[in-house]
Amino acid sequence: MPQSIGLVSVLVRDYDEAIAFYVGVLGFSLIEDSRLPGESKRWVVVAPADVSGSNGSKGSKGAQILLAQATGDQQVAHIGNQTGGRVFLFLYTDDFERDYANYQSRGVKFVREKVRESYGTVAVFQDLYGNSWDLIQLHHSAL
Repeated sequence: MPQSIGLVSVLVRDYDEAIAFYVGVLGFSLIEDSRLPGESKRWVVVAPADVSGSNGSKGSKGAQILLAQATGDQQVAHIGNQTGGRVFLFLYTDDFERDYANYQSRGVKFVREKVRESYGTVAVFQDLYGNSWDLIQLHHSAL
């Protein structure tokens, strides 16, 4: 089996508020929400709605997100700024205008409005904690 990235951790303040944003606002699927035995942690995985499978396993079309509730001062300090202000994640779409309008109607904060670049159409939004994301539709020539 070739290598692939299965999960990317995103530090969150609270599991349930993060699920509400990623599932309720962005329209992602809740892949898994399990309590870890003997710990106060949960294993919470979300992914864009067309991704299925658990823990990046068969059926997954791409990386999934592990919502990791921050513990300790160091982790808490990095909530919303996991990349020092750079764009953190790139959300590819097959219909930019649909998703852009949908996210705007749901109150998603865009910090850079849409632009058409040589590689595709892109806008930058922030998640509920302030991490920057690119919403991007690649031009066919860029695929």
